[in-house]
Amino acid sequence: MTLAFKPYLREISLDPKAQIDYDRYPFSIPAVRELGVMTLHRDVTFFVGENGAGKSTVLEAIAVAMGLPAEGGNRNVYRQQQEVSPLHGYLKLVKGFRQPRASYFLRAESLFNVFSYLDEIKVGPGSGAGLHRRSHGEAFMDLMLNFREDGLYLLDEPEAALSPSRQLAALTVMHQLVQEGSQFIIATHSPILLSYPNAKILCFDESGIMEVAYADTEHYAVTRDFLNNHERRLQQLLVDEDAD
Repeated sequence: MTLAFKPYLREISLDPKAQIDYDRYPFSIPAVRELGVMTLHRDVTFFVGENGAGKSTVLEAIAVAMGLPAEGGNRNVYRQQQEVSPLHGYLKLVKGFRQPRASYFLRAESLFNVFSYLDEIKVGPGSGAGLHRRSHGEAFMDLMLNFREDGLYLLDEPEAALSPSRQLAALTVMHQLVQEGSQFIIATHSPILLSYPNAKILCFDESGIMEVAYADTEHYAVTRDFLNNHERRLQQLLVDEDAD
């Protein structure tokens, strides 16, 4: 294990020397505008927030600034990339003194394209047998099981590919990799993934970015309330408007 070498990525901030137009996307997003100095956990850092809050935009920018393809994959994925925001060019990254042995950026929205590419070049977990012959969740778990120790892994909404039981399995795999010296940065809506012990949870909202405890996240509170009161909540949500 090489735990003493972590974190591979320590801090993220906007370059103070950069000339930034804060009325221009993505700097017009409050969380991006108020990025400040984001200190990352040595093991697992989560980005949470509503859709459009900026968490995926920031994660993508970190990935591109680290030399990873915007569409997802590792540095060996060579294919025409989708258009990205200019944010990566304005970031200042503070890295550890040792580089990770492996790195990977996973984004749920383009995972199909990356799997197609891996099948085409017959490289990567499950290739040759055909990643698309497996379910989305099975292919993702194959991918995660092939992550190497001492790695830096950026995951954008991985729960989109995973059933609840596979999210629990992903927690187990993630923990094993953390124990083997890996670092994760994950944008998620999943209260299951967010439960990872001692992780740092950063909430993106209209006021900027702030650290929150797991039990204080909306994801936990809303899910817990619904599961404990689902009949009442359904009655409130599905009231027949014609009843009036």
